Amino acid sequence: MPGRKRLQLALFGAGRMGSIHAANIATHPRAVLAAIVDPNIEGARALAETFQSHVRSATDVFDDPAVDAIVIASAASTHPELIDQALARGKAVFCEKPLARDLDTVRSLVAAVEVAGTPFLLAFNRRFDPGFASLASRLREGKAGAPELVLLTSRDPRPPPIDYIVASGGILRETTIHDIDMARWLTGEEPDSVYAVGAARTDPRIAAAGHVDTVMVTLTMPSGTLVSINNSLRSAYGYDQRAEIHGAGGMLQLGNVLSTPVTAWNADGGSSDRPQPFFLERYADAYRRELDYFVNRLEEGGAMSPGAADGLRALEIAEAAEESMRSGLAIKLS
Repeated sequence: MPGRKRLQLALFGAGRMGSIHAANIATHPRAVLAAIVDPNIEGARALAETFQSHVRSATDVFDDPAVDAIVIASAASTHPELIDQALARGKAVFCEKPLARDLDTVRSLVAAVEVAGTPFLLAFNRRFDPGFASLASRLREGKAGAPELVLLTSRDPRPPPIDYIVASGGILRETTIHDIDMARWLTGEEPDSVYAVGAARTDPRIAAAGHVDTVMVTLTMPSGTLVSINNSLRSAYGYDQRAEIHGAGGMLQLGNVLSTPVTAWNADGGSSDRPQPFFLERYADAYRRELDYFVNRLEEGGAMSPGAADGLRALEIAEAAEESMRSGLAIKLS
């Protein structure tokens, strides 16, 4: 609409995720990358120069009434303080997961968001992926009938550095939590119980640090639907992201997004390209679409989803999965 004010968004974090969001904000027709905030001044300046923005301090951003919202893509340890400041100043929040590393802090943040009534989007980006969105739509249209089995596969091409694994809390909190959110979103149910097993198969340093890199998680839903999640931090053929829903009336499948859609056939058979190399490429559309959703909601009003409470529930289930893995028992969920 001509004359509509472009939303002023300040970005916290100039690293890998910050770079993704900076590009998407800078190219959005109804948003402006008003500021970049990062203690790494050189990195922030380089990103600001690339996208014609400015490096500013956190205090300056929060004190500026022209800034409509903040996008949090900084280190996880900074998220609680930034969320608190945004709520205190009435600025909308778009936050990468996690809200925080521990449940008590997350519960406190969820309560604060609810009291403040501030627009808040938690970036479980797979909900905005065209493939997963179509899968969910077809499921809700009854294309497979009532779901009986939901199979979710997420396998990274290689493990991250061991320091990152330790700092993130491990595979269940860093990777599986996305699949847990998908399970809740696709089925529309909250699981009754969780059972998990894990192993360290890729790097002895992971086992030495007390972590695993390969997990299988089963969620039992109130309807009787069973959800099976399998995750690995090693995939020799690319970033493996697939889903299958088996229902009373049929089956829905979401395959990998390949580097190119070309297949080759000859007398020996056929071949195709590998899946996309990593999440940056695989979910590029999802990152653009979630930002567009955030901007639309800020302009039009209305609750945002996924919200802070979705982050809390996913973390509660991930922690219960950790307990199951330690105990060897299925854990009941409240």
